[in-house]
Amino acid sequence: QVTFVESGGGSVQAGGSLRLSCAASGYTVSGKCMAWFRQAPGKAREGAAGIFEDDSVYYTTSTRGRFRISRDNAANTLNLVIDSLNPGDTGVYHCMEVRCGTWIPDRRVSWGQGTQVAVSS
Repeated sequence: QVTFVESGGGSVQAGGSLRLSCAASGYTVSGKCMAWFRQAPGKAREGAAGIFEDDSVYYTTSTRGRFRISRDNAANTLNLVIDSLNPGDTGVYHCMEVRCGTWIPDRRVSWGQGTQVAVSS
């Protein structure tokens, strides 16, 4: 059974940084197309940062330049560094396998609990 456990969220002031981590079990992150998603209060879940099987990355217009996605194959984790946090980044962050280059999740895998990010101005 595949399980993703996200961690690293917290309450921070605008301008700060956070490093989120997604620990996978029953699953190998190496060589997979994966992404970080976020869900703001009252809004639908949206893609934030993605990584191809060859470790090339992609972002949205709102996250490019401030978000950095990477993976640690030895630790079997998917990571996300968020710099220059602003209140618009508030939400629950999840990791997921996706169809490469898209924000389409793999429906065979269940979503984890996510990690909460709260940014105050």
